Amino acid sequence: MSEMAQGEMAPSPASHPASHEDRPMKRAILRGLRRRCPSCGKGALFCGYLKVRESCPECGEDFTPQRADDGPAYLTILIVGHLMAPALLIVFVKYRPDPLVLLAIFGLGVIALSLFLLPRLKGMLVAIQWAKRMHGFGGER
Repeated sequence: MSEMAQGEMAPSPASHPASHEDRPMKRAILRGLRRRCPSCGKGALFCGYLKVRESCPECGEDFTPQRADDGPAYLTILIVGHLMAPALLIVFVKYRPDPLVLLAIFGLGVIALSLFLLPRLKGMLVAIQWAKRMHGFGGER
């Protein structure tokens, strides 16, 4: 009879040492939303409004392979649209403000919310890429 039939179980994947240590996704996402290094949580992720640093100034984690591309812009449009469109409809139907007042208030609201969300969503996407060890092409294919 084989060893497996005698009640012995095959070694679980958890008993084998991983080639890379696990990177916790939730912690990385929260740090990315705060625009901090997903590895240490202390260093700034950006060196400008949206430019990702080459490496963390605190722990030295390399960010050069991380590329968010258009993902943060799409997510920002999706979130802002889903928040502001119903609000615009409700305000228009209930209060019937002057169109210029409506344009001024909601135009300012859309711009402010977009500027607030864009770097945070980019930080989140970079953190997800870091946690999942996903790498962009970085110019070379």
